[in-house]
Amino acid sequence: MENLFLTLLFLASTLCVSVSPYNIPAIFSFGDSIFDAGNNHFIKNCTAQADFPPYGSSFFHHPTGRFTNGRTVVDFISQFIGIGFQIPYLEAKIAVMKGSRKSYPHNGINFASAGSGVLRGTNKEERVIPLQDQLQQFRTLVEQNLIDRNLVQKSFFFFEAGSNDIFNYFVPSNTPKPDPHAYVRAMLVEVETFVDQIYKLGARKIALFSLGPVGCVPARALLPGAPNDRCYGKMNVMVKEYNRGLESLVKHMHIQYPHAIGVYGAIYNIVQKFRAIPTRYRFSDVGNACCGDGTLGGMLQCGKKGYKICSNPNVFFFWDFFHPSEHAYKLVSKALWGGRKSRIRPFNLKTLANITLHSGLG
Repeated sequence: MENLFLTLLFLASTLCVSVSPYNIPAIFSFGDSIFDAGNNHFIKNCTAQADFPPYGSSFFHHPTGRFTNGRTVVDFISQFIGIGFQIPYLEAKIAVMKGSRKSYPHNGINFASAGSGVLRGTNKEERVIPLQDQLQQFRTLVEQNLIDRNLVQKSFFFFEAGSNDIFNYFVPSNTPKPDPHAYVRAMLVEVETFVDQIYKLGARKIALFSLGPVGCVPARALLPGAPNDRCYGKMNVMVKEYNRGLESLVKHMHIQYPHAIGVYGAIYNIVQKFRAIPTRYRFSDVGNACCGDGTLGGMLQCGKKGYKICSNPNVFFFWDFFHPSEHAYKLVSKALWGGRKSRIRPFNLKTLANITLHSGLG
């Protein structure tokens, strides 16, 4: 039955038809590799890629550009709603330009770009798409009437970004860095601008997802001075400060933005619960990467020459040196969809999906 349902979802996505039992026709996603569904594959000379095996091996059975072995949070939430998976913006753009698609998809678009940050300069040398440019891509579609404004107003807007900015803060560099508080503040200014702009373009149901404990990723083994036997505390202090700023944005959203509702997904708390009681969530390893090599499996990207892979990715929290496994994403998605206020607040995505809003559009 699940295979039949998934087939229907893919058909719905292809035909631009919604089969959702909820009043959410589409999801528009912005951010980094936690959400990226393959945008980077379409960027010439972009070095942040997951378009090679064994990425995608557990669900799609081929690489899709997603930085995990299967589905991401956006994919799972789409399934819970009952709409097809969103394709990457650049894939849609190329198809429309070539004429193989008549229009942009009606089930949403994924703008996320792996390696990107909320600060424009983050990983610029890797040719990724920063948050500001993702926003501009969306703005162009709205202003040129290439996506329906009524569709936009009914849709979910998902934001998750910032981990690359904070990880890079700890990468040795000759460039002077601001103090950690100033750096996080600069990040939050960019997020505030992003929220303000998507609201002006019609977004009304906005979910800001916190960062997970970035200081616990296996890739910390690449950083001089980072401990291997525990999480990198200094990094997680910055993450928590940034997350508090995101939650504050959500708390004030209904005042600042009439007719909009924001929710805050407490990913950090969710993940720390998994780490504290792994066996309850069917994890046998919450520290090492299933796929990679070296200390913690964190010193080589999965799929690169010399990589090693575990026999059962579902018992690992981390699929590769930065990213969770599909099993981890599924558990996170369930917590965001139907979880209590300790997981997502002021209410969960299922409740948000059932709320009817007045557009407030002019």
